[in-house]
Amino acid sequence: MASLLLLVPVLLAGCTGPGATSATDAAGSSGSGDAGAATPALADVGDDLLDDVRDWTGAVTATVADDSLDPVRAQTPQLPATVTDVQGTEVTVTDDSRVLALDVYGTLARTVAELGMLDSLVGRDVSTTFDEAADLPLVTTNGHQLSAEAILALDPTLIITDTSLGPWDVVLQLRDAGVPVVVVDSDRSLDNVGELTQQVAAALGVPAAGRRLARRTQAQVAEATAEIDAIAPTDESDELRIVFLYVRGQANVYYLFGEGSGADSLIDALGGYDVAEEIGWKGMRSVTSEALAAAQPDLVLMMTDGLESAGGVDGLLERLPALAATPAGENQRIVTMDDSEILGYGPLTAQVLEALAVAVYAPAAAAGADS
Repeated sequence: MASLLLLVPVLLAGCTGPGATSATDAAGSSGSGDAGAATPALADVGDDLLDDVRDWTGAVTATVADDSLDPVRAQTPQLPATVTDVQGTEVTVTDDSRVLALDVYGTLARTVAELGMLDSLVGRDVSTTFDEAADLPLVTTNGHQLSAEAILALDPTLIITDTSLGPWDVVLQLRDAGVPVVVVDSDRSLDNVGELTQQVAAALGVPAAGRRLARRTQAQVAEATAEIDAIAPTDESDELRIVFLYVRGQANVYYLFGEGSGADSLIDALGGYDVAEEIGWKGMRSVTSEALAAAQPDLVLMMTDGLESAGGVDGLLERLPALAATPAGENQRIVTMDDSEILGYGPLTAQVLEALAVAVYAPAAAAGADS
C-alpha cells in the first residue's frame, strides 16, 4: 500500500427516469459545486431513505456533519521518546514544541490536534484544512510538493510524515539537517486507524492520549458502521455496484482505485459491492474503457475537486464515454466528498462514513444540504 500511495503526489500535481428521486433537482445543479451545509446525521434522514437504493439520479456532495476539533484529555509529553518508525529508522524525539505533521490527506496534522497538541503545530500541508490550522504557513507548493526551504524556515523540532508526499529527497535533506523525522504508515483503511493514531502519539511522547483517541475513534467507527449495516441491502444482489475514480482533469489523469487502495475498505463499510474486486483490479491504475465496461457501476465515488477538474458531471462523462454507458453514468449517480476527508482514515473517519452513507441511501437529504 505504501508503494501505491507514492503515486498520489504525482497524480495530484498535475437523466432522470420515471419515478426516480432526482438528487440533481434537490441540489439545483448537476455538477459538484462548493459544499454547502453539512450533510444531516444518518439518524435524522429516516423519511428520505430510499426503498430502492438505485432509485435516484444526479451528483451529490457529502459533507461531514461536524468537523470541529474535539481533543482528548491532554497528556504531558514523555520526552525524550525513542521510536522505530515504519521504515525501521530509530528516531529520538527530545522536543515536540514545533511540529510539522504532513501527508496527502491532512490526516496527520488533524491527529496531532486531536491529541491535544494543536499549539505545537507550526505549519501545514495544503490538505490540512480544519479551521484552527487555517493561519499556519504552508510548506507544500504546486499542490502537494514538499518545500525544504519553507520547512526549514519554520525551525521544526519534529516532523511526522508518510510516503504520500514528495519529493522524497526533501525528507532525506531534512534528516541530514538534523531534524528528527518519524515516518508513519501510509496504509489507510478502517483496519489501521487506531494503529496510525498511536504511531503519531508515540512520536509526540503522548502514548496514553494516543490510546484514548484510538479507542474513541474505533468506537465511533463501530457505531457508524452498525448504523449503515441497518439500512444497507442485506442481499449482495441488491447492493450498489460502486467504483472509486480519482480524477485530475487538467492533467488528464483518470485512475480507478482497487484492492489495497483504501477505497475498497470505504466501499465495504458503506455496504456497497466493491466491483474492483470482481474485475481483479488491484491498487491504483489508469482507468480503461474495458474496465468500466466490465465494472458496470451503479455509483461512482469521487473527490469533489476531481469532479470539478473534469468539468462537472457532463465533462466527466464526455471525457470517459465508457462511464456514460454504465448505470452510474446514465443516471449521473455520483457521490463526491472533499479531497482531504474521503480517504483520510483519521479521527473523522466515523463522520466521513456517516455523511457518505446519507448521500448514498438518502441522496435527497444530502442534496438538500448542498443547495
